[in-house]
Amino acid sequence: MRILVVEDQDSIRRMIEALVQARGHQVTAVSSGTKAIDVAMTDPPNLVLLDLNLPGQYDGFEVCRRLRSDPGTSNVPVVIISALDDQESRNRATEAGATAYYTKPFSPIALLKEIERLRVLTQAT
Repeated sequence: MRILVVEDQDSIRRMIEALVQARGHQVTAVSSGTKAIDVAMTDPPNLVLLDLNLPGQYDGFEVCRRLRSDPGTSNVPVVIISALDDQESRNRATEAGATAYYTKPFSPIALLKEIERLRVLTQAT
């Protein structure tokens, strides 16, 4: 699978990138919402792992909304990985079109299982 990782914290981005690459996935990692939208629109990934607190013009909620509103990326699963653990953030992410929501710190094993579940689902469609 081609996975887009959107995370502004270098250490977390590198850890997620290494975790996912170790399972044989191709990873593109970016640190801002603007870059995420550019990459996704140019070469749509099979899956997006998205932080909500991003610097710059677009936060994760807006990135998710924009991916959902574009025909080229509207069906790409978006998994939120965020430090925001309140119900309002979860609701906003769901309204924006998030497929799943994980809070930091997250379980690497649970995330890998979610990626595999989504891989199987997307292959079936």
